[in-house]
Amino acid sequence: MTFSGFLAPRNLAAAGIAAAVMTVPQLAAAQDIPSLGSLLPEGSSSASGRMIQFIALITVLSIAPGILIMVTSFTRFVVALSFLRSGLGLQTTPANLILISLALFMTFFVMQPTFERAWEDGIQPLTENQITEREAYERIVDPFRTFMLNNVREKDVLLFADLAGVSPIEPGDTVELRILVPAFMISELRRGFEIGFLIVLPFLVIDMIVATLVMSMGMMMMPPTVIALPFKILFFILIDGWNLLIGSLVRSFF
Repeated sequence: MTFSGFLAPRNLAAAGIAAAVMTVPQLAAAQDIPSLGSLLPEGSSSASGRMIQFIALITVLSIAPGILIMVTSFTRFVVALSFLRSGLGLQTTPANLILISLALFMTFFVMQPTFERAWEDGIQPLTENQITEREAYERIVDPFRTFMLNNVREKDVLLFADLAGVSPIEPGDTVELRILVPAFMISELRRGFEIGFLIVLPFLVIDMIVATLVMSMGMMMMPPTVIALPFKILFFILIDGWNLLIGSLVRSFF
């Protein structure tokens, strides 16, 4: 085989590749390039509108834990459990993770009817394109508004209504969330401290009795809290404290 015959197949292959490369721009030019409007969902006015909606969604997801604390029963539960640990005189037992997890599951138990109503009336129709985002927002918020109105003090609502410069709220009026949410939170904090006082009181009595006995026995160098700790734990176990406390907290919402 001559040298030119050896190069002939390679020249043919190179020519084919060059022809294919040259035809690519022609094929691309023959096709229609989709415009920006065709890439947007039907009914969308501009890309900036969808971008703002996406940013709002990311913002809501980032503050979801805060929303869970503000509009649910979580605040009352975690405050009461914190008072329990302080009353027992334990610094790290139960751990924060255990107390918060217990408060979360108790919150889900109490809020289940509210969550189900928000899902059935608002989120599910929205995912099926039966309602608009504005209607879905109102339907999702309404169950939480009802829950907060059932557990908020009227005095706290009137306080924030006065601070906001809103006319006196009459029964049956729709309360704005900017008034209802902070009023509900301070109401929950108040009830949490009330429950915490009732929790700490028996442990305080035990501390006073033990301190009196230690002082009367002349044990000046022995901290009374060291002796009172096992008695407080024993007292809490004998009265089945966890069952009593959790049951009372849950029943306070029904």
